[in-house]
Amino acid sequence: MTLTVNGKQRPLGGAQTLAQLLDALGVSATKKAVELNGRIIPAAAYTTTPVSANDHIEIIQFVGGG
Repeated sequence: MTLTVNGKQRPLGGAQTLAQLLDALGVSATKKAVELNGRIIPAAAYTTTPVSANDHIEIIQFVGGG
């Protein structure tokens, strides 16, 4: 079972929630925005948002500048 993360196919593994998937990918949720199937998911909902095969996820890092 796979899903798409930033345009690349990845195995779903045992991840059942968005938080578990980010952890498995080694991605810190700090200063990140995550879109799941076209919807931006609030960071507070990562632990309760389910992921499944064929989902499309985009992970975007905020970059500050001046």
